[in-house]
Amino acid sequence: MTRLDLNAVLDWVPEGSKVLDLGCGDGAFLQRLRDERQVTGVGVDIDADNLVAATGKGVDVIQEDINDGLHCFTTNRFDVVVLAHALQELTDPHIALLRMVDIGEEAIVSFPNFGHWSCRLHLGFRGRMPMSKAMPRHWYDTPNIHFCTVEDFEALCSELRIDIIARATVGGFAQGFLGKYWPNLFATSAVYRICRAQS
Repeated sequence: MTRLDLNAVLDWVPEGSKVLDLGCGDGAFLQRLRDERQVTGVGVDIDADNLVAATGKGVDVIQEDINDGLHCFTTNRFDVVVLAHALQELTDPHIALLRMVDIGEEAIVSFPNFGHWSCRLHLGFRGRMPMSKAMPRHWYDTPNIHFCTVEDFEALCSELRIDIIARATVGGFAQGFLGKYWPNLFATSAVYRICRAQS
């Protein structure tokens, strides 16, 4: 099943661009970008099994821990740097965001929105950490260490002097509509197109 946040990411990646896919997993999305948008792409992942799977798809990958700062990449090396549903797994997400907008002309970030109404209700009424399609694991076995909301992310971008170029929201039919107007409450996931502040 195709993740809806990846459809939004795909729409924002220019045809023929140079793309860095951070936390590329098995390389399936980078392969899709190559096939559908004719990008020249490189993936980064820490997991050896993912690297083998990505290589099997004909995708160029590098084994590196994003938390170490991505020092092997120079400024403006890529047109677009993608981090899809992995921001919340990073030790220092703020440092990663700064590196992304340094390495790429633009960056695209997606993450599950912990401010969604169902998360609030679950925590409020049950008193336990919520689980959902976007966050399907228990609190004790999840790779997620920094949950954030749409408002948290936008505040962080402001603090880091990162410009938000565009925002897309993900949700069911009604929630998708409402998520456009009240994203912090109704978006199950959010997707942002960002760059270094221009002024």
